[in-house]
This record gives sequence, C-alpha cells and structure tokens, in this order.
Amino acid sequence: MIADNPQTRRRPTIVDVASVAGVSRGTVSRVINGGRWVSPESRHAVEKAIRATGYRTNAHARSLVTGRSNTLAFLLTEAPHFRFQDPNMGLLIQGASEGADSHDVAVVLLLARTSADRQRVIGYIQQGHVDGVMLTGGIGAIPMIDELLRHNIPTVISGPPRGYENLVPYVSTDERDAGKRATAHLMSLGRHTIATITGPLDTNEGVLRFEGYREALGDDFDDRLVAHGMWGSGTDSGYQAMRELLALRPDIDAVFAQSDGLAAGTMAALKEAGRRIPQDVAVCGFDDSGFAATLDPPLTSMHMPFDQIGAEMVRIVLASIDNQSPASIAFRSPLVQRSSA
Repeated sequence: MIADNPQTRRRPTIVDVASVAGVSRGTVSRVINGGRWVSPESRHAVEKAIRATGYRTNAHARSLVTGRSNTLAFLLTEAPHFRFQDPNMGLLIQGASEGADSHDVAVVLLLARTSADRQRVIGYIQQGHVDGVMLTGGIGAIPMIDELLRHNIPTVISGPPRGYENLVPYVSTDERDAGKRATAHLMSLGRHTIATITGPLDTNEGVLRFEGYREALGDDFDDRLVAHGMWGSGTDSGYQAMRELLALRPDIDAVFAQSDGLAAGTMAALKEAGRRIPQDVAVCGFDDSGFAATLDPPLTSMHMPFDQIGAEMVRIVLASIDNQSPASIAFRSPLVQRSSA
C-alpha cells in the first residue's frame, strides 16, 4: 500500500466539487463567482461540497471573471507612530480582518499622509489592486475623502466624517450620547465639580464627546473645568492637563477623561497630588481599552466595540461595491463600571 504523501496529493478542482454536489460545473462556477440563477438547494449543495473537498478558489481566475480583486484597503492618513500608539487601532484592524475573512476577501494596509501619498494610493486602487477602502477618521482624512469621492471609489469611514456625513457611509459609536452618559454617571455619584480632559477638538470624537459632557452639565457647565489633551500621547497629555486643572480648581471631585490614555495620566497626577481615587476624585475614561482594568484602581470607562465597528466597515464597503447604498451605523457604548468611579 502506498502511503498518502501530502506533497503529491492533488488539489481539488471545480470538477470534484461538481461531482460531490451532484450539479454541473457551470452551477459551481456561478456559485463561486456570486452569480444569480442558482436555486437555494443547489447553492447549499455546492457550498457543502466545497467544504467537503477542501476546494479553494483561484483568486486570479475569479478576478478575471468578476473584474474584482477581492481585496479591501485599510487606509491610515495619520502618522504611523501616532496611530499605532493607539491601543485601540489593533482591535479595529482585527475586527476588519475577521469581518473580511467571513466574506472571503483580503485586507491590505495602506498609508497616505501627504498629497503624493494620496495620489499613489488612488493610482494603486485604480489599477485594480483593491475594490474598496476602509478609512480611519480624523482631520487628516478629509483630503483623502475628497480624492476617493472624486474617483468614485467605494469607501466607508470609522467615525462620522464632519461635513461629509451624507456623502460617505460611516461606522461609529454615538459619541455625544456616550459623553453625556459618562458625565451623568459621575453626577449620579453625588459629584458636583466635574472636570473633563478632552481629546483634540479638530477630531469628531473630541468634539462630540465634549458636546455630550457639556449637555449633561447644562447650566452647571464651567469652562474652568475643561482642559485639552491629545490621543496619541494620552498618558503624558492627561497628566499635564490634570495638573493644570488642579491648579485652577483644587475642589474638583470628578473627572471625565475622554480616552483611557488620558485617564491613566489623570490618575497619576491625582495620586501625585495626594488625592484618593475614587474617595476624593472619581475618574471615568473612554474606550474600555485593554489596560483599563489593569490600572490602580481599575478604570470605569465607556466601552467602544472596535471589533464590531471593524466588521461592519467590511460589510458596508462590500455593499457599496455592489452598488447598494448602505446606511451608516452608530453603536451605543455601554458603561463598564469599575472601582475608579
């Protein structure tokens, strides 16, 4: 008896799939290439046969038939060190990657910071290397959005693109509502002097979270309780901002830090000043990132479902590629309550 040698084992073909499924090769081809005029019974039989045989689509041949690369671009417009310092970026990319796997498409990472970068990216897309773009939001994304719209490239954005909300579909959380509920939670603890450390106000996230904070406070809003930070250098930025706030208002009894990085710096400055958390000052963050539960004390934070956002970005951009008009989505962020507030 001759031993089964994996190196000489024949790769399953479309003929094998058709034989196992009990249908014609043409039916298998239509199922693989997303064609119509296939009965549900035949489609199910083909899909079952593909799993049974281990058949893998020839991506090059499929692209010749469909005119598609079956590849999506995940496009960053900020400096790489800025985005990759953000602990949530990996979760967003992972969510997009898993979403792409479920649709049998690939994801490539592209960077476009400058005008020359943007032109190279547009040229790369127009050469047929990718079918659509998943774009991260932020002020740096605006010129790229203009280019993508001008060339009619299917696009979805993470976060509402200010000024483009009705032109490009997006996936986000309801940032204003989350900021409002984070502040309301601190108010429910009986805190009366509630400060905030915002993110950059040239970003949609920074603006909307701040608007939620201000709306929750209403007539009690005091601009002396507002300091501004940065996402990328969150811990250092939060530390400096908290020191400035304590110098102006030593009676602060709660802080809504609008990212977990800012909250970590906030807590460090409070401890340095001899303030107990949460007994003297309650602290709430935003994102519910991986390190929130490891802080001392563990950080109360608004949860951002980055895995769901990434997966929905894939679904929406694929719908756009199919000439549909998918609606934007805004998830509701739950409050994850821990010991800090």
